[in-house]
Amino acid sequence: MTQQTPSVVRTRFAPSPTGFLHLGGARTALFSWAYARHHQGVFVLRIEDTDVERSSQQAVDAIIDSMAWLGMQPDEGPFYQMQRMDRYREVLAGMLQAGTAYHCYSSPEEVEAMREAARARGDKPRYDGTWRPEPGKTLAPIPEGRKPVIRFKNPQGGATTWVDLIKGPISFDNTELDDLIIARPDGTPTYNFCVVVDDMDMAITHVLRGDDHVNNTPRQINILRALGATLPQYGHVPMILGPDGQKLSKRHGAVNVMEYDKEGYLPEAMVNYLARLGWSHGDDELFTREQLVQWFDADHLSKSASQWDPKKLNWVNAHYIKQMPEAELAERVAPRIVARGGDPRAVDLPAALALLKDRAETLEQLAEGAMLFCGPYRSAPTELAEQHLTPAAREALAAFASQAQGAEWTKEGIAALIKAVLAERGLKMPQLAIPLRVAVTGRAQTPAVDAVLALLGKETVLARLSAL
Repeated sequence: MTQQTPSVVRTRFAPSPTGFLHLGGARTALFSWAYARHHQGVFVLRIEDTDVERSSQQAVDAIIDSMAWLGMQPDEGPFYQMQRMDRYREVLAGMLQAGTAYHCYSSPEEVEAMREAARARGDKPRYDGTWRPEPGKTLAPIPEGRKPVIRFKNPQGGATTWVDLIKGPISFDNTELDDLIIARPDGTPTYNFCVVVDDMDMAITHVLRGDDHVNNTPRQINILRALGATLPQYGHVPMILGPDGQKLSKRHGAVNVMEYDKEGYLPEAMVNYLARLGWSHGDDELFTREQLVQWFDADHLSKSASQWDPKKLNWVNAHYIKQMPEAELAERVAPRIVARGGDPRAVDLPAALALLKDRAETLEQLAEGAMLFCGPYRSAPTELAEQHLTPAAREALAAFASQAQGAEWTKEGIAALIKAVLAERGLKMPQLAIPLRVAVTGRAQTPAVDAVLALLGKETVLARLSAL
């Protein structure tokens, strides 16, 4: 079986749908996607769903939704391994015929005994090749009624070596690799075998994946060579650590990627932040998706583990919120306001978000802030009212309301009106601004009071002041 060397870069992301897409998987997908895009290549999505008991359609949907949210649509796929079983059986039959694979009738108990014996000798525990056919070797009679596994006939001498795109030269002595099971007794192929056939059939040229796969790579290379296939280039990305230096887990935020959407993170910010976890372009911390594609290469992928930093993610997200045009921001925030029971049409939402966005780190914070304008009005709690709506403050508010009738209701006009009342009554800014906030919004703290009153509208403001 031979394969033509493709002239175009082809990468793949191959998650198992046994759970949602988490941060490590999302970063692997991003690096594979960016590498393909940088080289004007093809990005393939492959769903490795052979673990039937643990795989679910819900997990498949979550993976696809997460990738769509991050803007990483595949050029080909998704392909499903369970739909390729006939192809795997075809390749297995060809390998048995070619002598690069063989039936093994050793029971699991017998294999464990072989491993225990090896441990006792101080050797690496492994299958001892009892059923491996060799010239001049006589195999034992086939045990009656026992279904065999199929094992790959791994080379017994030399070393399997490759130059990793990230880690550099890596070598495994073939004597360290026993004859891998590539099909179970019921005939279903195993993970490492399916991966090899898929990478061969899909003409994958570059495999970027987590460094937990390093030990799989020599096995996959040897099977590919046995099939006469062109080898992809491999790059193994170090893991992501939590802020405490331990392996990233749920307590650090290693949750379903779509949870970050719910929490109000922008996909643009998540792509930017994930890319910097293990890749760099000089000192650039902030860059667009287009710049990522333009700059991305394997030379600047880090050999060391990266550390998840929620504060840094918030900083990146805040940057993207500040940079986003208010009209586009309003489209993204409006559904979150509705979910809170607010009405985004109750105010000039882009103008309100322009007022709020410099202090917000997430869309959820923006939506919560916008409820000042879009949510139902709630008068100040008694304790707050008693503290700030004193008789003197009420007199100042009455003067403000009286002069407001003829005032120009703009931020600038309201600012001038406030200054006039302060001068007239010999007050300092907090002595009017805080009571205004408490009376009109029910809160002691808001953005600039003149801007808030302008957005609420004269009719609303005067109605709330008259209700005191």
